[in-house]
Amino acid sequence: MFLLQIDWDPIKFIDLGFFKLHFYSLMWIVAFILGFYITKRIYKKEGLTDEALDSLFIYSVLGIMLGARLGHVIFYQPELITEDFFSIFLPFKFKGGFEFTGFQGLASHGAAIAMIISMYIYNKKILHKSVLWILDRVVIPVALGAVFVRIGNFINSEIIGKYTESDFGVVFKQLGETAPRHPAQLYEAFCYVFVFIILFYFYWKTKKSEQQGFLFGLFLVLLWTVRFFVEFVKEAQNIERADWVLNTGQWLSIPFIIIGLYFMFIYKPKTKLS
Repeated sequence: MFLLQIDWDPIKFIDLGFFKLHFYSLMWIVAFILGFYITKRIYKKEGLTDEALDSLFIYSVLGIMLGARLGHVIFYQPELITEDFFSIFLPFKFKGGFEFTGFQGLASHGAAIAMIISMYIYNKKILHKSVLWILDRVVIPVALGAVFVRIGNFINSEIIGKYTESDFGVVFKQLGETAPRHPAQLYEAFCYVFVFIILFYFYWKTKKSEQQGFLFGLFLVLLWTVRFFVEFVKEAQNIERADWVLNTGQWLSIPFIIIGLYFMFIYKPKTKLS
């Protein structure tokens, strides 16, 4: 008797003839549009200009996309550097024939690092406040965006979970499977909804936004704790699991959690917010 088994065999793209609209790419677009709307509300509350918001959008899109792609290549698929170098930066595959693929293979660890770097550059050139000031606010739309990115992964039948060894789970038909797996992507997406709600609440309903670094730290702790625990039911990505209990994704999550705790409870700004 099947408790809850879902056969998952979705259409991944819409063929427009001259262009294939991948639903995964569409999820990224939705993430950035909603992020832009939320950030616009935040900037209006803070009395900042539309010009500053437009610049933020450009810096964040370029930084997050580039960082996510490089993070995936460095941590999970380094062979692309020698085998198909230009596919790292372009939405095309060149090895084995030219093909439009969209930006597939994006790592959240790389996106997180790139977000910090891009916000540093944005703040230095445009905002002139403090890096933590902008990070405390930009993590709110980023948390919501993570929800749609994981939904996109589910549509693509990628970043899948382990076999459930029961009647519960999702059968990823496009991978040629017949046994149910944990829908790890949906586990993460569901948890990220609450990460967003918590951050949104602390910003709008409390004075924690005045404690420089707190919201940024809270974001790191919540998001990477979710990543850490979901990894227990997630299949390894292009690499073998480590013999030392944890996998690569979990080891990469621990430093972010520690940094988050530091900004929440230890960090003291040298200067007051402007």
